[in-house]
Amino acid sequence: LYAFSMQNFNRPKMEFNYLMKVFRDMFSGEKNIKKLHKNKIKVKFIGRIHLFPKDVYELMKKLEEDTKEYSDYKINFAMAYGGREEIIDGIKKIGRDIEDGKINPKDIDEKTFERFLYMDSEPDLIIRTGGDHRISNFLAWQGVYSEFIFLEKTWPEFEKDDLIACIEDFANRERRFGR
Repeated sequence: LYAFSMQNFNRPKMEFNYLMKVFRDMFSGEKNIKKLHKNKIKVKFIGRIHLFPKDVYELMKKLEEDTKEYSDYKINFAMAYGGREEIIDGIKKIGRDIEDGKINPKDIDEKTFERFLYMDSEPDLIIRTGGDHRISNFLAWQGVYSEFIFLEKTWPEFEKDDLIACIEDFANRERRFGR
């Protein structure tokens, strides 16, 4: 879920504060926490989450810690995220490992690079709500072979029937992976 982009830090203060309240409520709400444990859902936050207010950051880290052993389902929240920023951060990490002698630059390939990204898996399907027909700096590396569905509905309007329709659409596609 692309929940908060790097550019969202530039929102008006009142709007930013409201979103932080939403995150505080969502990441600490007893009902939400019970659902995660009941369904054994592993939570991961990707992005520059250290940029959030300390209490929001700590709630994120606690959720990751409390659900780290689960493997039935996984939900990734892209928070303080940008695809370009992720690639730059990955390059910086590789640079440090080269300086430390842990990696030989000649050994760097796509698989090596993916280890340095926030998320090393590639989604099969990306659903873009809100009527825009662009990826908006989301999973610039990982989304190269993802199937996309663009919906006019905004995220708050997105319902279970919409998800089912998207999955059915995806199931009927022929995936070619560049072939």
